[in-house]
Amino acid sequence: MKSIDRRKNLKPHEFRQTYLIPSKPVIITDFADIWPAKSRWTPQYFKKNYGHIEVPVYSKNFIRPGKNYMAADRTMKFGDYLELIEANEQTDLRLFLFNIFKHAPELKQHFYRPDIMGGFMMRLPLMFFGCAGSSVPLHYDVDLSHVFHTQFYGTKRVVLYPPDQSVKLYRHPFTVRTPVDVDNPDLKKYPRFKEVDGYEDELQPGETLFIPTAYWHLMHYTSGGFAMSLRSNESIIRMIRGVYNIAFKVTFDKAMNRALGQKWNEVKERIAVRRAG
Repeated sequence: MKSIDRRKNLKPHEFRQTYLIPSKPVIITDFADIWPAKSRWTPQYFKKNYGHIEVPVYSKNFIRPGKNYMAADRTMKFGDYLELIEANEQTDLRLFLFNIFKHAPELKQHFYRPDIMGGFMMRLPLMFFGCAGSSVPLHYDVDLSHVFHTQFYGTKRVVLYPPDQSVKLYRHPFTVRTPVDVDNPDLKKYPRFKEVDGYEDELQPGETLFIPTAYWHLMHYTSGGFAMSLRSNESIIRMIRGVYNIAFKVTFDKAMNRALGQKWNEVKERIAVRRAG
């Protein structure tokens, strides 16, 4: 596993030549320096102004086959959840793809459109909150956008694999996920995982991780924290492929999970193992 480049004062031309075109991740240490969000967005700020919002929280049960596949565990007050983060409470509860801006559109004034590349989708920024010890399982983003993931509070361990490692990661068909436990892999069941090459690093507050399109990523909250992702897609063809993934693959996988449960998971597992050879 390689460490991820850390850069500052990265100009658009150099970013394009060194990271965007080669599809290589980078941590940009000054990406959000001029954003008001960098200093304003704290657990106390969100709790004071938006603690009353009812939010869905997710656990490891998120990817468990069955009728509740990809469903929230429950809802709770945002302020109560933020107290778990402040206390560094060890729990697997997370908020992900959280569109707080639907409740608080004024927060969009706290950050600006980056000029590092084109294609930013500023209408849909999304936030991610996690308690200490929680993890985002290894996956890649279904819409195939590039992601600029800015950490505002807390730290997280990041593991990345390029798209060309998908077969060795035993990707389940019709999904963007893998059954392999990166930290405790079953090498008898998934022997080709020994061959994977990737990156590993720790993202600090104020840093922004560039995740190129279709890159596999795992996020482990080493302390309670939160981040925001801005998505960018400069390719019409890739955008069409992303829409297809969402409209067909995700919908089909959810339907089969709810209909067949564990049996559908076993079918996907057999296909993944056969493809890996």
